[in-house]
Parts: sequence; structure tokens; C-alpha cells
Amino acid sequence: MTLPFATLSEFAAILNTPSGTDLHAFELASARNAQLTKPAGALGRLEELALWYAGWRGQERPRIEHPQVLIFAGNHGVTAQGVSLFPPEVTAQMVLNFEAGGAAINQLSGCFGARLDVQAIDLDRPTQDFTQGPAMSEEDCVAALGVGWSSVDENADLLVTGEMGIGNTTAAAAIALALFGGAGADWAGRGTGLNSEGVALKAKVVEAGLSRHPSAKGDGLAALMTLGGREIAAMSGAIARARVLHIPVILDGFICCAAAASLHAVSDKALDHCVAGHLSAEGAHSRLLEHLGKVPLLSLGLRLGEGSGGALAIGILKAAVACHSGMATFAEAGVSDG
Repeated sequence: MTLPFATLSEFAAILNTPSGTDLHAFELASARNAQLTKPAGALGRLEELALWYAGWRGQERPRIEHPQVLIFAGNHGVTAQGVSLFPPEVTAQMVLNFEAGGAAINQLSGCFGARLDVQAIDLDRPTQDFTQGPAMSEEDCVAALGVGWSSVDENADLLVTGEMGIGNTTAAAAIALALFGGAGADWAGRGTGLNSEGVALKAKVVEAGLSRHPSAKGDGLAALMTLGGREIAAMSGAIARARVLHIPVILDGFICCAAAASLHAVSDKALDHCVAGHLSAEGAHSRLLEHLGKVPLLSLGLRLGEGSGGALAIGILKAAVACHSGMATFAEAGVSDG
């Protein structure tokens, strides 16, 4: 695939290109919703989700038949700072587990009929330790964005992006600090199980990264390049491509939302096609969702990553769309609407 961008500036221009909901389809779906055999508003947020989905798909009575789950994997040089309990080799080992069908995300994707694709990105070439230099060059960051962009199935009607990468909660925390301020301790969490001392070290590393790269403050793509990771950039690229294709997106946890935040910082319309799948147990996720203006669909204490919370939420969105498109209207059912 020939990418429509070769620089971060060109990618930013795509994010600033209008791409919104189909108002005619939304109005038709709203009129249908008002006639379904239920009291007005009785299905609560399911009704809002169905109308949002109908508008983005441009269909009065949509169906969700081809969801896609995309998992990206990358390694991080910042692990040299001791911010993770696990060695970088685990990233490649988990990729093999995904490919063999043995991970949680394989089971969850299968439950909801989602196609699962896994993209490992230069695992033998970790990003640079961002306390020593930029995590990626612009060329590397654009390449990772391109992997995500190219991995989206044009025939998908729903997308979930997930990740695997030892050290990536540290990168995500650094991006959040750069974009939303505060202190490192506001964004650094336990990740894969750090103790209090480990979290304190992670907070210092995150602050050191931003001190090294002050240009990342408030700049979504600069933060992605200097503090992020290849798998995080790939998620950003996939989310952006889905917007162009009018494919609704379910965001996963803290790391996925950090990738989304890099887009939101460029354009406050960049995530209109996204909903938050869940609230994870990573402490700063709720704060990040507040900054993005997203209310999670689920809150189950998950902290696995892999797109697992987003995949679970496919069931919620499928239920919303099925009720909207499959229920009878009062006229069709011969029921008095009062």
C-alpha cells in the first residue's frame, strides 16, 4: 500500500481533514429508534451507541458482522532503566502465543466473531531509551504509523487496537505527562506488577524523559516520536485510518488511550469515531479518559492489555446495534405506542 503521508506534518494534515458522521443516516436511525417497541430511552446508553454507530457507518439499520482486532508489538529501550519486571524477550514470546491462539485476546476475539491480526514491529530493534535520546526518529515513527494504517481491513465494520511491549506503560505514561501535565507520579502505575519503589522509579524515568524532550509538551506527534514506541504509533495509525474509512473504533486500556491521545492533541475531532471499551486497573487510565472525554463501557478491573477490554466491549456494541436494527417498530408489531 502507498501511504498518503511521508512525514509527521502530512499525517497531522490528515487528522485535521474533516471526516464526520453521516447526519442523514443518523437522523433516519434516530427516527427509527423513536418507534421501537420499548419506552423512550429504556435501553439507556445502548441507544446512544447504536445511533453513534449508525451515523459513522452511514446506515439506518446497520449490522456488525466483520469486527477486526489488531495487536501490535514493539520493544522499548527505556527498559534499561529498570521500569519493568519482565525482560524484553517476553514480547516476542507473547507474539508467538498470539499466533498460536493461546492468549486471552484470542479467546475474546473468537467469542465475538472478530478477526485477529498480529503485527510485530522490529522486535530486534528496540526504540532508544528516551531518557538518553528520542525514542524514534521521524522516519521510524512514520514507518510505525504506516504499519498501523496499512493493517486496517477496509472491509471491517468495527476495530479494536491492542498492544504487546515490555516497558510500554512507561512510554504511555510519558506521553500522557507530555500532553496533559502534572507530575510523573500522576501517570506512572504498577504496569505488570511493580511495587511502590518500582512505581516511584518509573515516575522519575517518565519525568526524565520529558525533561530530555521538552518539545513534546502539548504536541501529540512529537510526544509519540520522542517518548512512545513503535506499537503505540502503530495503534495511532490504525485509529486514524479507521476514521478515514468510517470504521468505528473501541479503545482499549491505558496504552491504547495514550496512542489515541497523540491524535486528540492534533485535532479534537480525531477520536469522534471512538468509544472507550473499559476502565482498566492501571490507575491513571481514568484520568486519561477524562482528558479524552470518553466514558468507558465496562469496568472489570482488567490490566492485561492485548486489546482485551476493547474486545470484551465488542459484545456491548453488537448488542446495541442488534437491538436497534432487529427490534420491531410499534407499527410492525401491532403494538399501541400510547
